[in-house]
Order: sequence, then structure tokens, then C-alpha cells
Amino acid sequence: MKKFFASKAFPFIYGAILAAFTLFVVLDAFVIPRSYASASAAESSSAQTVQTSLSSGSSSGSSGTASTLSSSAATTDTSYSDSNITIKITTDRVDGTTVYVADIQVTSVEYLKAALAGSTYGKNVTAVTSSIASSNNAILAINGDYYGARDSGYVVRNGTLYRSDSAGSDQEDLVVYSDGSFDIISEGDVTAEELVQNGAWQVFSFGPGLIDNGEITVSSNSEVGQAKTSNPRTAIGEISPLHYVMVVADGRTSESAGLSLYQLAEYMQSLGVQTAYNLDGGGSSTMYWNGQVINNPTTTGNSIKERKVSDIVYIG
Repeated sequence: MKKFFASKAFPFIYGAILAAFTLFVVLDAFVIPRSYASASAAESSSAQTVQTSLSSGSSSGSSGTASTLSSSAATTDTSYSDSNITIKITTDRVDGTTVYVADIQVTSVEYLKAALAGSTYGKNVTAVTSSIASSNNAILAINGDYYGARDSGYVVRNGTLYRSDSAGSDQEDLVVYSDGSFDIISEGDVTAEELVQNGAWQVFSFGPGLIDNGEITVSSNSEVGQAKTSNPRTAIGEISPLHYVMVVADGRTSESAGLSLYQLAEYMQSLGVQTAYNLDGGGSSTMYWNGQVINNPTTTGNSIKERKVSDIVYIG
């Protein structure tokens, strides 16, 4: 009899163990947060080349540290201006979609910053864009590349190298250099360490690149993975060194259909952008301005709600 029950119980025990293991794997991949480094500690102790070049004044902007905003800033509902930062916010309608545009001019690339959720580089460490922005006293912010959703792809933030594992030779990254210039590179052509040695201030790994040397580099059929053709989008572009635009397009609602990558590239080209790059989109697409979210982020279209992300790009 004991042998009978043992033979019957084994499949149930095995199934329970397998189910528990599967649950752990799923939770570990998507839910359980793991901290690998404190962003503030890593960045403050960084001795990377870009930090040296910025402090020595090799940037095309002002020398020294861009850490304190002017107390005499002039702010309106659609603009911000101080001695180092000028921002103008506009909205537009493009192919049945509301698009939010931030035109930005800064005196140093140090004002174009990035921040990580919880000030932590890790796995499944997330927060909504507005929360990360508020914690970092951002004037303006957009969601970043959601590095935490992937296990590879270069991650350089504020001159500090966090991840050097390549996502593949065809992966296109955006590099923001210490002179304020943008460049789109393939990870197969250069290592993350070489980029930092060459003065990379930020490296974002999402893509694809949208515009290079003023020319559109995506086709009407280009898309990110299995994303919808019309989608909420977030992109950043350079008109000239230290003159940038951040663009967020609503989507998945009756008011805004969303844009294809090609439509987004066409629009950014119309703004005079010479280099443009696609950041994480869909439910992540968020623009934070003057203390509040000004677009309509949504994942499903059923509700307007920010999605938690691992990082932001901001001015402050």
C-alpha cells in the first residue's frame, strides 16, 4: 500500500516543485528587484575620461560643474530660461496624433542628464518617470531606454559605465559625447569601454536610429520588435551640439493614433534635427515638464497612466 501511495504522490510532488521553480524563474526575471550598484556612488566616484574632459573645460559649453540651477530662472507654462538652460515646449498634430516637443539649448552637456529608478542600477528596479524626475529636481524629463528590460546592451549614464555586454553587432546605440554632439553607433563596431575613453557622456541602447547627418535612416516598414505600426513614441534628437529636441507622441487612444518610426523620423527631420534616436515607447512614453506629466501615457489605451521604467533622460 505504501508503495502504491508513493508511486501516486511522486508526480504531484514533482509537479509542485516544477511549478515552484517556474514561478521563481518568472518572478526573478520580471518582478524581484536586484540592486547591482548605487548610481550616486558610482557616478560620484567615477574616474572616467569624460569626467576629466568636462571638468577641464574641453566641452564646447561652459567649463566646471553644471550642478546648480540659476535662482533667477524665468518660467512660464511653456518655457524655462536661465543663464545655462533654455527650454520651449510646443504641441503639434501629426497624422492624427498629438506630439509634444521640447526645444532645448544648454551651455554644457552636463545639463543633459540621465537618472535611474531608485538611484540604483539593477534588475527590476523601476519607478514612473514623474517620480524619478521629481527626485532629481528635473525641469524636463522623458523616459529613457528601459535598460532593465534587457540583459545586454551598453549602459553609460552621466559618464559612468554600468554595462558593457553587447546586444549584438547590429544593435544601434545613441552616444552623447562630452562636447554635446550625438552619434549613432553599432555595438559591433566599438566596445563600451572605448566609447567612454572617447568621451561618451551617455549611451542609450534601444533604437533604432531615426536620422543620421540629416537623412532619415528608417524605412516605412521599420519597427521595434512586435510593436504596433502606430504607437506612442519617445525620441531625442540633436539640431547642433548643445541644441536638442525631445519628442513624445501620444498613441493608442481615440484622440491619438500614434506614429510609425518613419512618421516620427519625418517629423523630427522637419524640426531641423541632424541626428535622432528612438527611445523606449508604448506605455513608457512620458514627458514630464514643470512638475507634471503633460502627455497621455497609456499601455492599453483603456486608461491614462504612467508605466514604471528603469531610467529617464532629463534637463536639470
